[in-house]
Amino acid sequence: MKVCYQDDQLERIVDQAVIYQCACPAQVVNALRFLRDLHNYQQDCLNESDTDKLVHQCIATDAESAYKLLEDCLGKVLKLEGWDEETLKMPENLVKRMVENVNRQ
Repeated sequence: MKVCYQDDQLERIVDQAVIYQCACPAQVVNALRFLRDLHNYQQDCLNESDTDKLVHQCIATDAESAYKLLEDCLGKVLKLEGWDEETLKMPENLVKRMVENVNRQ
């Protein structure tokens, strides 16, 4: 399955989301990870001769389609929030807002 974001990039997004309590991008990342695992599992099942290959191919194909949609969504969210596209660093204004929200609680 072709991916735009590598594992280390997804981890970088989640790390910042946890630190600054900004859950939305992290939720999308977690869904992407689940879809990767689902797709990989189905691909492994395709290699087993005793399984119904059509079922596993259907799941793998649709998991890949869903992955692409969510990956596009993540890109849009990061762009809307102003994340740095190269470093995947959360913008300072968002960091400040998240810290202020935590301090108010």
